[in-house]
Amino acid sequence: MKNPTIEENHENLSFTLGLSLAILSSVFIGCSFIIKKIALKKINSLGNTRASAGGYAYLKQWMWWLGLLTMGIGEAANLLAYAFAPAALVTPLGALSVLVAAVLSSRLLQEKLNFIGKIGCFLCVIGSIIFVIHSPKHEEISNFTELSKKLTDYVFLTYVSSIIIMTLLLKIVFVPKFGNTNIVVYLLICSAIGSLTVVSCKGVALGIKETINSDVNNLTNYMFWLLLLLSILCIMIQMNYLNKALDIFNTSIVTPVYYVMFTILVIIASGILFREWEHMKTEDILGSFCGFLILITAVFTLNAFKDIDISFEDLNLNYRQSILKQDLEASNNTKFSRRMR
Repeated sequence: MKNPTIEENHENLSFTLGLSLAILSSVFIGCSFIIKKIALKKINSLGNTRASAGGYAYLKQWMWWLGLLTMGIGEAANLLAYAFAPAALVTPLGALSVLVAAVLSSRLLQEKLNFIGKIGCFLCVIGSIIFVIHSPKHEEISNFTELSKKLTDYVFLTYVSSIIIMTLLLKIVFVPKFGNTNIVVYLLICSAIGSLTVVSCKGVALGIKETINSDVNNLTNYMFWLLLLLSILCIMIQMNYLNKALDIFNTSIVTPVYYVMFTILVIIASGILFREWEHMKTEDILGSFCGFLILITAVFTLNAFKDIDISFEDLNLNYRQSILKQDLEASNNTKFSRRMR
């Protein structure tokens, strides 16, 4: 049996560290969804202008700032995860934040987690495991100089231009007409800008990592600061439109739709820039695709049936028939009593 080289051990350690940070990030981000939702509910109960109507009363609510701090910690862990693991691995694991949000919302927001929701939680864990097993394990871009060259590639610049044009079109044309009635409008802006956030955060993380581990000082590179400013700007836009979506629509709708749209766009962006899928085996690509489909199913199952009151006993046909029979007998007895009167 061939012993792993020092380089392979380093890659395995980096992958494990990146995976751990991605999971930790999902926990914090899932908590932040619930904390901010509670804060927005408190603000609305006081009669303040809603965030969806352009109000910024949430800035005076300490709990909203706690949610923002929690999300900041989660995003920081996410940023570090991008420095050690491929973006195509880190981003889909955001499904775990949906799992955390679902469990906490059942406790703190009085949103029930029924039997189907528990199946969704199970599928979320299974899908994450499958995706981790088959996801890209190695970085295709090893240094910041190589990344800087990739950023000026015409294919990636075309993608960035498309995202900017689409966002402006949504903002100018669709937000005034459909923003308060169609959840896709706000969340598509969040997801599109979010894909640029991930790319820029990945670049910042790679620049910091290379600066610490080598003699190269990327802090003097203008591209590093450009990516950092882009990250901050994109995160601010995401926060604004995510607040609007959370204010108008139920958490159980916002979370899965945002996850699916965001993850797909990030995989496209990272595939164009980082080419993390280029040297993967066919079976690993299919395994990753299947794992991602399971995650989508889990997220949908976890949220779509959240408000339905159903238990394991309700799935038993004989049990349901006996309940229906009892209800029918009770109804007949009630009608008979009324006639006797």
